[in-house]
Amino acid sequence: MDRRRKRRVSAQLPVRVWGMDAKAQPFTQTAMVNNISRNGARVEGMLRMLKPGEFIHLQFGEDQAQYRVVWAGKVGTAREGEIGLEGLASEAPIWNVNLVHCSEFAGKG
Repeated sequence: MDRRRKRRVSAQLPVRVWGMDAKAQPFTQTAMVNNISRNGARVEGMLRMLKPGEFIHLQFGEDQAQYRVVWAGKVGTAREGEIGLEGLASEAPIWNVNLVHCSEFAGKG
């Protein structure tokens, strides 16, 4: 059983990511979001290591918001290059998607 309280939907959405990496070096890159919720996301294809607790920016289309890194995949594991993000309460969600409808539709497949 999934322990998450928020509905999550699988997605393949290209995003632009920027911020400071684990070595305090600025970076910008494109990546792919593969899972979204109302206030979070899982991103794959990260080229830089990030630390949990750090803040980064995501841009999807014309919309952008700041997120906090909750977890980062470790080098040499299946999660390498992935990060889990949590949106800030002060930021509007950038996903223009009805998550309830999407998750219900996905469950019928």
